Amino acid sequence: MAQNGTTANGVVEEIQTHPLPLPVKVSNIRHTKIFIDNKWLPSTRGRTFPTFNPATGVKICDVEEADIDDVDKAVEAAKAAGQRGSPWRRMDASSRGRLLHKLADLVERDRLLLATLETLDTGKPFLQSFFIDLDGSIKTLRYYAGWADKIHGKSMHVDENFMCLTKHEPVGICGAIIPWNFPLLMFMWKIAPALSCGNTVVIKPAEQTPLTALHIGSLIKEAGFPPGVVNIIPGFGPTAGAAIASHMDINKVAFTGSTEVGQLIQEAAAKSNLKRVTLELGGKNPCIVFADCDLQLAVEETQKGAFYNQGQCCTAASRVFVEESIYEEFVQKSIEEAKKIVIGDPLDPQTSHGPQIDREQFGKIMDLIDSGRKEGARLECGGASVADKGLFIQPTIFSGVRDHMRIAKEEIFGPVQCIFSFKSQQEAVERANSLQYGLVSAIFTKSMDRALAVSAALETGTVWINCYNALHAQTPFGGYKMSGSGRELGEYALAEYTEVKAVTIKLTESL
Repeated sequence: MAQNGTTANGVVEEIQTHPLPLPVKVSNIRHTKIFIDNKWLPSTRGRTFPTFNPATGVKICDVEEADIDDVDKAVEAAKAAGQRGSPWRRMDASSRGRLLHKLADLVERDRLLLATLETLDTGKPFLQSFFIDLDGSIKTLRYYAGWADKIHGKSMHVDENFMCLTKHEPVGICGAIIPWNFPLLMFMWKIAPALSCGNTVVIKPAEQTPLTALHIGSLIKEAGFPPGVVNIIPGFGPTAGAAIASHMDINKVAFTGSTEVGQLIQEAAAKSNLKRVTLELGGKNPCIVFADCDLQLAVEETQKGAFYNQGQCCTAASRVFVEESIYEEFVQKSIEEAKKIVIGDPLDPQTSHGPQIDREQFGKIMDLIDSGRKEGARLECGGASVADKGLFIQPTIFSGVRDHMRIAKEEIFGPVQCIFSFKSQQEAVERANSLQYGLVSAIFTKSMDRALAVSAALETGTVWINCYNALHAQTPFGGYKMSGSGRELGEYALAEYTEVKAVTIKLTESL
């Protein structure tokens, strides 16, 4: 996933204009406790859990494990911070914006350290962490810093001698549950609009990847945010995550992750206090490649969409439909591009492909690859783990894929590209829309008439034309159907974090 105009293949252009960054040595991790009320606290029940480097299997450190009692403490801190008359509620909107800008400055200052921590914890290549994830995080903060003093209502004259004013007020306490594939970027996608609108936040990073979130806690305090405005509770989904989703004092929850967990969160929200829910969930994303496209561009973009971040993206280009007349050439060029991918130590700036996040995810991917073979898809390259490299899986390409196969229907979340053929535009659209997912899609063609017609027919929240993974802080992101509800990023996200109040005034005199 890329953001703010830096596409995954844009890393090369960034390197050409910047000195080659190198990861810093991290001899010890400073922040491993729970962050509540601007304080570092041990877990209430005295438990910790390990976080591992997926490239080596070596434990990085132990982190305090938040549980239900810790969530309650965090919510109390957030409630106090957001109550009327508190420093945060009294703060003028432009000052909230300045705090977000200050936080962006500090993230920029610690960019090398944060990129190194992100790579250690996730296994993603260092240059992707440094250029793409950090760029996206900083630009998201700055974008919403600019919105802080521009969130306002309207005035309108209504029937007879009445006037109505609308006000946009904070929702209140916002719970956020973020995934392991983009822990730093998703942290910013959640807190930046929430804080811009004047809310307080309780956020749970994924148990596999808590380290950058906890370091950001130290920067939030350094930036000068009042105590309790942001609280960070590392822990597990069935305990800390479930407590957020069902908490009676949390007014809104935002979640990025699997569709199955999203359903549980929406159910818990409904059964508790009908809290507002934003869900960014799974995808099985179609790309339609027409014969009149720039073929090399289509090959490169769809492949980077499939293999970026080891395929561990909700936006992964996992269903590539190619027009029959160029199908064989497309497959051959895709194989050639896949062989250029550099697998190795994620901390080596030359590496472009790292490990999967953990043994469970590795096993799911290998099982789906095996199902592709058994169901008759043609394995063109890859399909195996990398010898002596633990959780590394070779970039894998299947051709001759049919719509009934598991690899054609299930979200793989790994480095597997499935290539289908099609005969007509109508057929391609119908097959692209045939699944329950509707997150993103892409079209490759030189005809803008065709591109616009097909984009109107595709049932996805985002359509990319002659590009892939091009996300921007200004552009809304979210899914149709079972890929989620609500939108993140852009002005549209502000509606997810505000309540609209109408105030009607009776005018006693009229001219």
